[in-house]
Amino acid sequence: MGVESISKNVDIIVPCYNEEQNIDSFIHAILQLAIDVNFRIIFIDDGSLDNTWLKIQECMALSGIVPVSGIKLSRNFGKEAAIFAGLSSMKADACIIIDADLQHPPEKLSEMIAIWEYEQVDVVEGIKSHRGKENLIYKGFSKLFYSVMGEFQTQGASDFQLLDAKVVQQLIELPERQRFFRALSKWVGFNRKIVYYDVQARVHGQSNFNFWSSFKYAIKNITSFNAFPMQMVTILGLLFFMGSSILGGIALSQFLLGYAVEGFTTVILLLLIIGSVIMFSLGIIGYYIGKIYEEIKQRPIYIVQDRIDAQPTSRRCT
Repeated sequence: MGVESISKNVDIIVPCYNEEQNIDSFIHAILQLAIDVNFRIIFIDDGSLDNTWLKIQECMALSGIVPVSGIKLSRNFGKEAAIFAGLSSMKADACIIIDADLQHPPEKLSEMIAIWEYEQVDVVEGIKSHRGKENLIYKGFSKLFYSVMGEFQTQGASDFQLLDAKVVQQLIELPERQRFFRALSKWVGFNRKIVYYDVQARVHGQSNFNFWSSFKYAIKNITSFNAFPMQMVTILGLLFFMGSSILGGIALSQFLLGYAVEGFTTVILLLLIIGSVIMFSLGIIGYYIGKIYEEIKQRPIYIVQDRIDAQPTSRRCT
């Protein structure tokens, strides 16, 4: 093992929520890498309920081996907020967002950095070559989510990305409060390249995302970045207008031909269906109004409670 003077700096941003058991494994995995840049690890504790922050503080004792900084948020603001807290604290030439549970393979970091340095790209995006062990229902909803997101989302997309400093600057200057990192990193543009990876099994603990939390996450991000649900209200209105026109034409023809118009049950069912569609549509509109209400309050997307800092260090395995 030798040490060289290398000019490039990279911050490794690691959002954490109840990852106490994975911090040591993550640090160990990073120490096994040949990273040819000055680097620093920034852990963001997103209001963990376990001893994640204590483990991050203990990592400061490794400052002579690997530089570790930490940001503790005052409560759980969500992964998007934690990511942007890390981006706002970045001081390097580039950063890499990676999960602490090692499902994003750390061995890909050297490849991503090499692509950024030598191929002159601004974004290196990690795309899942497969989604690991997921049931068919979850995979089906995942495909639906990506299809709704359209051009600003990719099947298998993840938060595992390398971003050049100029890309990060554009992202943190965006004014909205409801942020979806994966889509925004595409929206800002810039030169990019894809790196494929296999999702690894968690080393310790269980994922904080169950089906219900994933569903809420999807709804939140679709409505914060896409107007498709609002357009769906219009589509439903057009479909029911066409259906009512056909039924109206049938009823009028029966009246002109002297037939008795029957079907009270049908009328009740139609009223119930139309009423349900109206309430569903009002719910979608109300959800968007709620998002507007949250935006105009201009509250910060996160609050920092505590912070520890370390300087980047040069380390190269040979």
